[in-house]
Amino acid sequence: MDISYIKALHIIFVITWFSGLFYIVRLFIYYSEAEDKEEPAKSLLQAQYQLMSQRLWYIITWPSLILASFFAFWMLYEVPSYLTMGWMQVKLCFVFALYFYHAGCQKIYTQQQNGIVKYNSFKLRIWNELTTLLLFAIVFLVVLKSAISWIWGLVGIALFGALLMISIKLYKRIRSKNN
Repeated sequence: MDISYIKALHIIFVITWFSGLFYIVRLFIYYSEAEDKEEPAKSLLQAQYQLMSQRLWYIITWPSLILASFFAFWMLYEVPSYLTMGWMQVKLCFVFALYFYHAGCQKIYTQQQNGIVKYNSFKLRIWNELTTLLLFAIVFLVVLKSAISWIWGLVGIALFGALLMISIKLYKRIRSKNN
């Protein structure tokens, strides 16, 4: 098979994987916020978010991770020289971080499916932004294909992360004033 098809399928499943990761944490946030509602709204909302999370997690997110990984390994098998490129080695470090992030989401998912709320919506919003940082790092590395640029990329990601944190705090402040 032409490597372009493998690459295209890899990109498609990376996109759906990230989409699942972005949305699952939003559902975690809504589930956590429903904890403060009065009954029966609390139970109804949390049951609905559990169902939505289950469908998203096992029908979209997990299969996307598996297929994105499958096509990535296939691509590396077809073009093993990718592994000698500095940008790819740095990218794979970020991908491993993304696997750990996914595992963290699995832990939160399991807790919420069991009715356990360990994290408030603010902490979950911060958790959600880690996906954004990983997305930026991975995309810039793939597009620029420069291991040296990753240093500047990390500086940019750190600044972007700081901007996101400020935005989250402002959003929290505005939201608390409106409630």
